[in-house]
Amino acid sequence: MTDIALIVDDSAVNRQLLARHLAGIDISAREAGDGRAALALLRELDGQVGVVLLDVVMPEMDGYETLEAIKADDELRHIPVIMISGVDELDSVVRCIRLGATDYLPKPFNPTILAARVRASMTDKRVHDMELAHAAEQARLLETIERQKEELSRFLSPQVAALVSTPEGEALLAGHRREATALFADLRGFTTFSDQAEPEEVLNLLREYHGAMGRLIVEHGGTLEHFAGDGMMVFFNDPVPQPDHVERAVRMAVEMREMFAGLSAKWARLGFELGLGIGIATGYATLGRIGFEGRYDYGMVGTAVIVASRLSSAAEGNQILLNPRAHAAVEQLVAVEEVGALQLKGFARPMPTVNVTAMTTAAATIA
Repeated sequence: MTDIALIVDDSAVNRQLLARHLAGIDISAREAGDGRAALALLRELDGQVGVVLLDVVMPEMDGYETLEAIKADDELRHIPVIMISGVDELDSVVRCIRLGATDYLPKPFNPTILAARVRASMTDKRVHDMELAHAAEQARLLETIERQKEELSRFLSPQVAALVSTPEGEALLAGHRREATALFADLRGFTTFSDQAEPEEVLNLLREYHGAMGRLIVEHGGTLEHFAGDGMMVFFNDPVPQPDHVERAVRMAVEMREMFAGLSAKWARLGFELGLGIGIATGYATLGRIGFEGRYDYGMVGTAVIVASRLSSAAEGNQILLNPRAHAAVEQLVAVEEVGALQLKGFARPMPTVNVTAMTTAAATIA
């Protein structure tokens, strides 16, 4: 609260007179006999003073010096200061206003005018304090939102975490249809490994695998739908549009395979033989929020998702299999080998499929 007026005057009689007038309008007052005492009292009251009534002529530290000290202090400068002085000279008035005084009333003062000036000044101070509190609350809210986004991004793709607190994101979360590229990846030999290894070894291997692949997903702008044991699903071109979404998916898959080679060599020395199979498919799909109240994911639903999953299951270790649409989008960028027409589960006709053996062009800039 800022309902206290501080009276600063070296005359005890003047201070008592002002205090009585303020009491008549339900404003409590504190008193100081000189500028130094006033500054000490302002700091002691720490934001409770709503207005200072300041005399000009005082010993040791006069009103000008006191006013200047108040306005130079970041903690005090917003407190309104009304000069009340017998020095009724224009130069004195101008000097005080330039130093930051809110008003200048001559002695003897008019009680009605004094009451009006004091009330107006205290109202201004309250409004200022409310604005500061609001600004501080807004800053705290923004900090909280950013912290929540950061925490969410530990569990969601960064792109999806960013949607949560935006109006535009709510529309995307509701569901929409667009062309997108889905990528599935899982480990060959993982079932045998998990049957033979200790649970701690399985968990440590998955953490290392997920950590390495997760960094590549972020670097290439992929949206991670989920990790599921040794498998993962990533899609591109949503929620952030990416004109080069097929290229991004294929380049990421090639880098995954290269990174996995180092991991698999390390695991082989420990007696674990594992490979990585990847399937990529492009097509139109519905994307948005899926799940139930209290547990939502951001997902992609459509034939391309099923095809990518089936291709991943069909891939041998270190293969990256593409459906025809994905291959057509990047055929100038990749070297491939024909795998032939694969009969994928759930599809009536065999699907022509290629395996990416290498990228043939320099990496594009991934934004």
